[in-house]
Amino acid sequence: MSAASDISHAAALLRAGEPVAFPTETVYGLGADARNVAAIGRVYALKRRPSGHPLIVHLASAAALPEWAAVVPEAARRLAARFWPGPLTLILPRADGVADALTGGEPAIGLRVPSHPVAQRLLEEFGAGIAAPSANRYGRVSPTSAAHVRDEFGAETPFVLDGGDCEVGLESTIVSLVGEPLLVRPGGIGLAALAAVIGPLRRAAAGEGPRAPGTTRAHYAPSTRLVTVRAAALPDAARADVAVLAQRPRPAGFDGVLWLDAGAEPVRFAHDLYAHLRRLDDAGAATIVVEAVPDGPAWDAIRDRLARAAAACGAEDSA
Repeated sequence: MSAASDISHAAALLRAGEPVAFPTETVYGLGADARNVAAIGRVYALKRRPSGHPLIVHLASAAALPEWAAVVPEAARRLAARFWPGPLTLILPRADGVADALTGGEPAIGLRVPSHPVAQRLLEEFGAGIAAPSANRYGRVSPTSAAHVRDEFGAETPFVLDGGDCEVGLESTIVSLVGEPLLVRPGGIGLAALAAVIGPLRRAAAGEGPRAPGTTRAHYAPSTRLVTVRAAALPDAARADVAVLAQRPRPAGFDGVLWLDAGAEPVRFAHDLYAHLRRLDDAGAATIVVEAVPDGPAWDAIRDRLARAAAACGAEDSA
């Protein structure tokens, strides 16, 4: 876990307009002072991220919401009271003075309070909002360890606060409260849990609602082509030139590049997914074959990430 001196150094870098990578409970973020347009630009440049894609602002507590949101509806207050600190991002109408560079020109802004203790200490030390997309090149597999961040950026790696492996392993659930409540991006907090707090809401259709991070059709992708196949088709797909991510042990006779058994428990599968994809991507295979995950709400976020990864690699999800 990062020492107090590292956190103080990271806060000083943020004040100086420099990017800093830091852990959250979901994935590692690439942070910048959310009030510094030049610093935000450095994050976009380092990630090679298109300028029209909004960033999420991380806050120390829900008390900071009025600084960033023009309106904080009752539904937002209820969700914040129930799920913050935690892996939930709320999209709200942005306050006056929030820069277009931060929101990609959207009239709304994504806000969350992370629960990772290192992120909490950094936000308290910095004393202001930190804009932070995932700490990887745009569209690539998100990092869930400090080593992933360093592998991603190489010689361009910014200062990294090491908080160990991320607890959740997938990006936050995103809910838009600009108009009708919409689930914009699935995550570890599902529709049922959200509805129990604010009443019915639905999953946003493609292109519906404000633009939000990680919702483009192609995203979260390894460099190696990735396809998903149903369990019955897995034996035929497991050729000599493939690496496999399955929910079962390696079968006798498999002579492919690599077989990883991710298990059949969704929380563990989600936690390990990006680490597994990075390992498979480094294996030298021609294709990564992923066994399609089960139907059902517990797997929604995982299905979402795998479908976008397959689309980014030029392959439709065949499951």
